[in-house]
Amino acid sequence: MQLHISPSLRHVTVLPGKGVREFIKVKVASRRVSYRLLFYSLLFFTFLLRFVFVLSAVDSIDGDHSKCSTIGCLGKRIGPRIMRRRIESNVPEVIYQILDEPVSKDEVQGKTDIPQTLEEFTSEMRQSRSDAKAFALRLREMVILLEQRTRTAKIQEYLYRHVASSSIPKQMHCLALKLANEHSNNAAARLQLPSAELVPALVDNSYFHFVLASDNVLAASVVATSLVKNALRPENFVLHIITDRKTYAPMQAWFSLHPLAPAIIEVKALHQFDWLSKGKIPVLEAMEKDKRVRSQFRGGSSALVANNTEKPQVIAAKLQALSPKYNSLMNHIRIHLPELFPSLNKIVFLDDDIVIQTDLSPLWDIDMNGKVNGAAETCRGEDTFVMSKRFKSYLNFSHPLIAKNFDPNECAWAYGMNIFDLEAWRKTNISLTYYHWLEENLKSDLSLWQLGTLPPGLIAFHGHVHVIDPFWHMLGLGYQDNTTLADAERAGVIHFNGRAKPWLDIAFPQLRPLWAKYIDFSDKFIKGCHIRAS
Repeated sequence: MQLHISPSLRHVTVLPGKGVREFIKVKVASRRVSYRLLFYSLLFFTFLLRFVFVLSAVDSIDGDHSKCSTIGCLGKRIGPRIMRRRIESNVPEVIYQILDEPVSKDEVQGKTDIPQTLEEFTSEMRQSRSDAKAFALRLREMVILLEQRTRTAKIQEYLYRHVASSSIPKQMHCLALKLANEHSNNAAARLQLPSAELVPALVDNSYFHFVLASDNVLAASVVATSLVKNALRPENFVLHIITDRKTYAPMQAWFSLHPLAPAIIEVKALHQFDWLSKGKIPVLEAMEKDKRVRSQFRGGSSALVANNTEKPQVIAAKLQALSPKYNSLMNHIRIHLPELFPSLNKIVFLDDDIVIQTDLSPLWDIDMNGKVNGAAETCRGEDTFVMSKRFKSYLNFSHPLIAKNFDPNECAWAYGMNIFDLEAWRKTNISLTYYHWLEENLKSDLSLWQLGTLPPGLIAFHGHVHVIDPFWHMLGLGYQDNTTLADAERAGVIHFNGRAKPWLDIAFPQLRPLWAKYIDFSDKFIKGCHIRAS
């Protein structure tokens, strides 16, 4: 084919073959743009024909033996992209039909010949030369079997972790018994803490006051040791340790025999506080009601594991809710700090699963701007697994009472290392709000939230939180195994929140040294109970 265009762009001659001439004459002389458009259109179609030729050649080279014309092959290649149409699948429809059928839990029960691995499945299909239907049925059986086994293994893992994290290791039990025995037989283990001349410091607001509530002697010793050893002016530090009646003797024995002078240590049992011995205590009433409801609502770990309908992650969350710590007085007592310490204006509250790695006295220089609770946010940070917690992570926004009062995307914060302005707290109704929502949760069969004291804390302190630098509180060392030692060492306070507590065998081995370095493994009580660094 030949193309001739006159210099004036008025005559276009097309010679399609020998001896045949077609003459095209455009008479609209004043519209030169139209001639150019015609010219470029011809060039475009010339290029398109060459493109079709190239695609056809590629089809031949690729070995595509499906019958299609040149235009047909072109349509298959560029049609779906231009027209945005779905490419027809080569998978037989019968496979989709079989795989889409509802799954019955008894479908593979009793069958012993189901392939266990992909290799076995492939080998069986090659030998039997099955059609598409038989292939789909066999694949379906194998996938269902493996899903059931995976689910069972996951639930067993969660159950074992629940048992491991809820139980008291024998070494810890041994330590408590040895210290209790020492307390009864050794007068040096029954010292008044602090000594009489230091008692005035307990209510002196010129000191830096820290509060630790714990029934774990070893954990409390690590928090206290790391606090004092990293302090620039330990003589200005007062640590108030609150414990329960059963742990008071071992706790007093330990800190009597292992003083942390010049810091001032107070060990006090809950029953020794005057406030808790007067009248009805809301925290005790709420705990008792909560315990009764949970025992009826949950049915214990055996009932949870036997549930065949819920996802493993849901069962894991419910198992975690059964943990004794969520119904522990040590966990609830922080809401009554203004009553427990009526003479103090500001304190820093510490959990017993943290380690302090820097001097904490600068916390007293933070301007709280009239807020009550200085806390680290948990919705922003490089670790999106740990730092992705918002109100919707803890509260049930499908319940109208929660949905009406709170924003699901509001950033959450964490307990573990909190600055509490007790003077500002006493001017609010935070404690009353806390117990009001506990009652609402009990009335709704625990449908507002399920875990611990943080959800009602988020509600009670709503609008009273001052965000502090995350340097002061690094979270997730008890459940984020990707945390590196270097990252953890850069934080001022690290928190082993989660099941993998550093005193348990399930602790992450790369992170446990950060906790273990504050234990003297040559101590006679530590050695006698076979407590080791790893």
